[in-house]
Parts: sequence; structure tokens; C-alpha cells
Amino acid sequence: MFSNRLFPAISRSLSTLTRVHTSNAPAAIGPYAQAIKANGLVFTSGSLPVVPETGDIIKGGIKEQTEQSLSNMAEVLKASDSGIDKVVKTTVFLKDMNDFAAMNDVYARFFDKHQPARSAVQVARLPKDAFVEIECIAVTN
Repeated sequence: MFSNRLFPAISRSLSTLTRVHTSNAPAAIGPYAQAIKANGLVFTSGSLPVVPETGDIIKGGIKEQTEQSLSNMAEVLKASDSGIDKVVKTTVFLKDMNDFAAMNDVYARFFDKHQPARSAVQVARLPKDAFVEIECIAVTN
């Protein structure tokens, strides 16, 4: 663990961590938070295309799943006193990079005026066999 004497800035930062939860987005399905607020920033966990009311992946393809993932992320940001317009960086995890253009069409609607930095990577598998998962870092109010 960090010593307060040796690492005072880290020690202060750890004391300002705030767990974020909203019932308007899927609950965490493991030992993690939907998001953590720290020092004016919010770090969201990966947002899956899960319908909050049912806990199931939304029916449809990559476009529907991207829309649901971003909608869920927007709800977590709202609960964090932030919003889509305050996102600094996103990471998009795709099951198949061939879905990039379709995902990007939906993504562009959410980030039409404000365009944060972004990484997109193909992964071998996502939880619940989803096609997409999206996480972000944003500024809080």
C-alpha cells in the first residue's frame, strides 16, 4: 500500500474516489462499479448492449448494440454529473473489426458535435457474446 508520507498526492486521490450507480443502466455483473469519479473525472466501466430492464443483450446487430451500449454509457455519465458532451476519451471493443463502419455510423450520431479521442480494437470475445463494448473517461461538472 502507499505511505501517506511518501506519496501524499496518491493518498489524497484515493480518498476522493466515489462509486457511481444508476438503475437506468445495467448493474455491474461482478466486483466492479458502473463508474468511478475521481478528481473531476469519471471513468466508466465497459458498457455492454444490455437492456437494463431485462438484463439481456438487445436484439439486432451491431447498430442496435452500439446504440444500446452508448445509451447505457450516457445514463452512467448522467448519474456521474457528466454527459456525452464531456467525454475526453472512449475505447470501443469490437468482436469483429468488419463491424467498424456500422458501429461508427451510430457512434457519430452520439458524438456529432463533440468528438473525443477514441481507440477501437478487435477482441476475441466479449461478455455475454456481445458484438461491442464501450468505455470512456469524461470530465464531471
